[in-house]
Amino acid sequence: MIKDITIGQYYPTNSTVHKLDPRVKILGTFMFMASLFIIESFYLYLLVLAFLGSILKLSKIPVRYILKGLRPLMFILLFTLLINAFMTPGKIIYSIGPASISQEGLRQGIFMAVRLIFLITGTSILTLATSPIELTDGIEKLLNPFKKIGVPAHELAMMMTIALRFIPTLLDETDKIMKAQMARGADFESKNILNRAKNLIPLLVPLFISAFRRADELAMAMEARCYRGGENRSKMKQIRFTRKDYIAFATILTYLVLIILF
Repeated sequence: MIKDITIGQYYPTNSTVHKLDPRVKILGTFMFMASLFIIESFYLYLLVLAFLGSILKLSKIPVRYILKGLRPLMFILLFTLLINAFMTPGKIIYSIGPASISQEGLRQGIFMAVRLIFLITGTSILTLATSPIELTDGIEKLLNPFKKIGVPAHELAMMMTIALRFIPTLLDETDKIMKAQMARGADFESKNILNRAKNLIPLLVPLFISAFRRADELAMAMEARCYRGGENRSKMKQIRFTRKDYIAFATILTYLVLIILF
């Protein structure tokens, strides 16, 4: 289950989406997220599905790989569906003791669950199709105008990228600790929620120790290489907008305008 989480991972392929400027992909992701919160009709999700399917086709990322990343979040999706189905008032279609499912609640629950699926899929494409270095450069370039008001653009970009980069590392560390604890008799697959919660305590302590140790090693490695922030630092690869980037940004903007109009 731990290895199924794809957040923060990079999927290297020679695709059109991978070659786009990281600023276009970052802004496009925010525009896509905004479009999902504007939508109030199931029919518009067909446009979202067509748009997302086109991006997946161009990115050459397997759909199976994307679906694998949704598997660990099934509990959250199911919880969202049920909480809306039971808590939204309306025409009752099914009752379980004092609790009841309304027609409006079921519709709202499915609507919110589908929105979450599209949201997770769309944001996952950003990290899957953008390397950590490109992501850092893109965030820094976008934050550069805010330097005039004292915003540390390079430092913020570096922190966000390191956080994303270390998600797969920490997940791999968690998997190793879980296997070691299971070999010593820990039960992480028990149906009893209280037992599973108790067994998480011996998992969290070594995980936190490992995370702090890795952070300390990274800091020492950066100091050993004379890292002193973003001032006067040169880059091996300069990111520049090309014709493909303008076309991609115009396409995403057109998609957002269509969502707003409909």
